[in-house]
Amino acid sequence: MWSSLTEGLLKGDIKSLARCITLVENDVAGADQFMQSLPLSSIPVLGITGPPGAGKSTLTDALIEQIIKAGKKIAVLCVDPSSPFNLGAVLGDRIRMSRWYNHPDVFIRSLATRGALGGLHPYILEVTDICKTAGFDYILIETVGVGQSEVEITGLADATIVVLIPESGDEVQTMKAGLMEIADLFVLNKADRPDADLFARHLRLMLAPAFKAGKREVPIFKTVATENKGIQELWVALQSFLASEHFNEQKSWLLAEKVYRLIQQKRMKDVNKEFLLQAIKTQMSKTFNLYRFAADYTSEQNQK
Repeated sequence: MWSSLTEGLLKGDIKSLARCITLVENDVAGADQFMQSLPLSSIPVLGITGPPGAGKSTLTDALIEQIIKAGKKIAVLCVDPSSPFNLGAVLGDRIRMSRWYNHPDVFIRSLATRGALGGLHPYILEVTDICKTAGFDYILIETVGVGQSEVEITGLADATIVVLIPESGDEVQTMKAGLMEIADLFVLNKADRPDADLFARHLRLMLAPAFKAGKREVPIFKTVATENKGIQELWVALQSFLASEHFNEQKSWLLAEKVYRLIQQKRMKDVNKEFLLQAIKTQMSKTFNLYRFAADYTSEQNQK
């Protein structure tokens, strides 16, 4: 199964791509070996994040148009909140990008967070690498939202766009602890609304201390994504940033976190909760010590 899927994936077959993503995110047998066999790729990854209602999906739709006009292929991964009932993506319909679903050069996949923190999907690295193998020119990832804990996208993306709107004043106050570390480009969307210029000035003032401390000045672009205004300028700046040399320190942090989780998964694979329950039941007494039990169990596992 995996060999035929890999063959189809390398040829850019969309059905093989979709099937591989499904199997990997559900940890089907053979997924580890499949991921280890994938070739290295330097395809650029674009990240779009921002508070709910900022127009991330509409901006994504507009950027897809720019990429298609340039004759390129793109895979779009939209990370959505999970349904509390089936853990599926709540916004899976993606109606704002409906015109691209049947386009041969566009692949769109909605991914549920499945309760993962960081604004991303627990298998987002794997899914991204699979898409890179399928021959796309760009991978674009849209996160759930942005906050002080939702900064993983900056480790995954080669360029991170933070989308704000003129009414984002309160959100900026809660985000600003991590905001400077996240953004490579700011987009002030819905810039036709009142006070857009005032908000842009306030944002520049808020960021000024970091620039004076020697950090790169992060540009702010005004857009009206529903009317395609400012998108061309944003796309040109995005290409220029991707072409420049810049070190992404957060990427090594994200990879270290992922390796830690993979090792954790491997070591926990043989731990059976039902077995633990029965073992505890047989040993339950007034002298039962939870921590001694855990230490003894760990020692037994290490000896196997």
